[in-house]
Amino acid sequence: MSWQMRGVGLVLRATRKPRMATAARARKRLAEPKADPAPPRRFRDRHDVAETEVGGFRVYRVEPQGPPVSTVVYLHGGTYLSEIAPQHWALVSAAVDAGCRVVVPLYGLAPDHTCDEAYAFLVPLVQDLTAEVGPVVLAGDSAGGGLALGLAQVLRDAGVDTARLVLVAPWTDATLTNPDIDAVDDPWLSTPGAREVARVWTRDGDLRDPRVSPLLGRLDGLPPLTVWIGTRDSLHPDTLLLVERCREAGTPVTLHVAPGAVHVYPLTPTPEGRTGAREVVAALAGTV
Repeated sequence: MSWQMRGVGLVLRATRKPRMATAARARKRLAEPKADPAPPRRFRDRHDVAETEVGGFRVYRVEPQGPPVSTVVYLHGGTYLSEIAPQHWALVSAAVDAGCRVVVPLYGLAPDHTCDEAYAFLVPLVQDLTAEVGPVVLAGDSAGGGLALGLAQVLRDAGVDTARLVLVAPWTDATLTNPDIDAVDDPWLSTPGAREVARVWTRDGDLRDPRVSPLLGRLDGLPPLTVWIGTRDSLHPDTLLLVERCREAGTPVTLHVAPGAVHVYPLTPTPEGRTGAREVVAALAGTV
């Protein structure tokens, strides 16, 4: 583990973890105003960005300089309550520089929007995009990674092919009941707060619903998965379980594990993060 990763862990423990340590604190965060999700000015200056609205939700489509090597639908993380962040846009920028066309749908967040609304928005969006360009890459980090996996399952059942799945520290089981989670020294994520947000996002629905807990859904018939996870991430135990169950179901999966790395480590300003980001971009572009 690099000293930079240790430093990131210390900062996260002091500033981020306490904010979701209890259900009450999570409810306080849910009541806070959302950040501006628009791409930063530097991003717009560097890339060809088109903004549209689909079903009341914003969709950004970013085109590369030349013919696209792949079309990626990227679903950002943020525990279903936080808007897309500059770190996400930086990863999207790197993917566009690598030749990817990237579509970024800003699905609705808790407490004003729900899981049902997200799927009602995303399923036809990907169906229409697939009809236009062929099978797409579904990608996401954290909550967005879980949403990408759940979306792939729904699309599979609807007969829509996807090219591959690229998942960074995906949140694949909203119940967070894996007993191995308690043994993880995670400086960032807090189970009580995350579970409370999932409850709100599902409107007190069943947290075992595969749309919010795709680890509990069918994992056969999916496209190849590539997954990144750090060992200081509360989602590490469920990620290992996802890999095991995918292999049992006959779904090809490649796992990248970074010892000592925190949640969504490819988005962090660390040596591990830079290596992970390069790997993620290569997977999005289909060059690995």
